[in-house]
Amino acid sequence: MRMRVDRVKCADAESRNRMDCLAGKTQFLCKSLLIGERLDLRSLSKLPRSELQTIATTPLSVATEAGGVAVLFRYGAVVLFDVTSGDEASLLERLRPYVSGTLPKHETDEIQVRIDTNAAEGVENGVIVLKNHEVERLQVVAENAGKSIVLALYESRIGEAFDRIEPFALEMELTGHTRQKAGALLRDLGTALLSQQQMVGRVQASEKPDVLWDRPDLEILNLRVADELEIRDRTVVLERKLDLIARTTQILLDLLQDRRTLRVEWYVVGLIVFEIVLTLFQMVFWRR
Repeated sequence: MRMRVDRVKCADAESRNRMDCLAGKTQFLCKSLLIGERLDLRSLSKLPRSELQTIATTPLSVATEAGGVAVLFRYGAVVLFDVTSGDEASLLERLRPYVSGTLPKHETDEIQVRIDTNAAEGVENGVIVLKNHEVERLQVVAENAGKSIVLALYESRIGEAFDRIEPFALEMELTGHTRQKAGALLRDLGTALLSQQQMVGRVQASEKPDVLWDRPDLEILNLRVADELEIRDRTVVLERKLDLIARTTQILLDLLQDRRTLRVEWYVVGLIVFEIVLTLFQMVFWRR
């Protein structure tokens, strides 16, 4: 059972003022970026407030200079709410020393957020609708947006692995054997296992946001946003693909191992036959 996590709601009056600044906006952009494989949140959370204006933790949420909000995740995702391009560049520059496994190209996604106190919370015509600007509501949206952007990366990687394995599976069907080397198959198997480990252990794509432990009233909002971004369906599809890649690669590796074993057996048989012929030759030679 997961333990309930204590979190900081608003650090001080300055943070509240920044949230009030965001509250003046009735519609703004939510932008998701995947900037690396991992983000060191522990070190970031220890920075002085002069460097990082913390609004809330779990997930770590900070205010930007122009009054926007950024939510940071340890698996390398950054979700920005009403953040200007200048603030975005400044924030990413500050985060750079804490990013590991930098990606050659940042994965990005965008969706609009609207504040409407009279509307039902959820998604309407592709726009996320919130009753107010509470940081907890932004965190719920950010949790799903962050998972969506990292799932997009895994979908791309798994798609590439599928493209590499398919020709070998087809070759096996047509010829009964494959010329693929074990090293390449092991790399594909490693890709599948690593992606599966990251999804389960680091991203926790199938888990609900920690903020819901304190705010169960946001459960419906979470379900509606997750449904719009197809978090659950995409996770299930990815898990099935990962399982298929792992099983297919293992079968091919077993076949390669069997082929090597058979080759070794033929070498042994050849050596035995050679030794028998040599012995017979020696026996005939010495009789003469």
